[in-house]
Amino acid sequence: MTVVCLAYAPIAVTELWPYARPGAPALGEWLLGRSVSPEFVAEAVRDRMGPYSRSLAPLILHSVLGGLLMLLGPVQLLTALRRRVRLHRITGTVFAVTVYVSMAGAALYLVRTPPEQAFSGAAFWIVLATILVGTVGSVSLGVLAAIRGLPDLHQRWMLLCYGFLMTAPLLRLEWGFLPSLYPGLSIQDINRVAIMHLGALVSFGALLASRALDRRATVPGVTGTWCPAPVMAAVHLAGAAGLAWTTVAFLDHGAGGRRLLLAYVVPYAVTYAVIVVRAARARVRGADWAREEWRMHLAALCLAPAFSAVTVPVLERTMGLDRLTALVAGVGTGCGVLAYAAVTVVSLRVLHGRELLKRQRPFAERPATGPAPVSVAAREGDHR
Repeated sequence: MTVVCLAYAPIAVTELWPYARPGAPALGEWLLGRSVSPEFVAEAVRDRMGPYSRSLAPLILHSVLGGLLMLLGPVQLLTALRRRVRLHRITGTVFAVTVYVSMAGAALYLVRTPPEQAFSGAAFWIVLATILVGTVGSVSLGVLAAIRGLPDLHQRWMLLCYGFLMTAPLLRLEWGFLPSLYPGLSIQDINRVAIMHLGALVSFGALLASRALDRRATVPGVTGTWCPAPVMAAVHLAGAAGLAWTTVAFLDHGAGGRRLLLAYVVPYAVTYAVIVVRAARARVRGADWAREEWRMHLAALCLAPAFSAVTVPVLERTMGLDRLTALVAGVGTGCGVLAYAAVTVVSLRVLHGRELLKRQRPFAERPATGPAPVSVAAREGDHR
């Protein structure tokens, strides 16, 4: 992650300079032109020129600060691991402020640009808006958890926030990789393939990081499970139904639909398999909290296709989208939205355990009531 961030930071800072001043150096365009083709770069620039020209200043602000965030993320992780508390708090404050200002620039672009006129179309616009909301919401809840003295929840929310930010460098990597896998595809089609799994990929990475940093076998106050067998059976049925509907919907769109379905199903299956194995291993070694968190994320992953299936007709009716565009947008946002919901449920699980401990503590500390015990000698003296 650190290598990717350090490599992408100068690309992010210089990415939009040529749009403001033609001929200005842009490291990303130079690298992409040599890894793919100059024609692919020219197409990407041409498609972005119109939408970006309406909000160039906010987008440059967003891009430059995005490069700074790529540097601050590894700094935050390293200071947390090395327990440099003061430095971690200072850089964390800078990180949070930078996220807000950078996302404000992106929000201005989205507000000023109609979805159908955005770079790579309405589906890409919807996915970008979802990432923006998830990033701002995650950093806000992460800051709130830090203020309330909840480091375990702070860690989870900040990792999820940075996962959403990592969609930018990972998308650029896919720009360099996917054209060799699918030669001849336009930049819009490449972006559609990428957003099929980027949300699932970054949220899964945040989950792996959270579990790697949390070595606790149990959490005080957390007993039992919020995901018993009937709940898991129900979410698996809902997920299977949603996945079946999604599969049929994509297959109705020929070769392009099959390509998009493959880009979604393969990472989804890998993610599902890893979570199931990790939950089983946690059960074997008696790590109840790890097993519970894995199961909550598994339930959310199962519900993602069902969420997407419900979202597609809503997008069609409310935004006037065609079926394929609504399908790409609904599927592209499903795993990210449900991962956000899973972290929310995990947070509520921890807070519920803390509340139970608070309620039990007064009863444990309360002194016994009733008359004070009288010694045998005192009773005999009274009798005499």
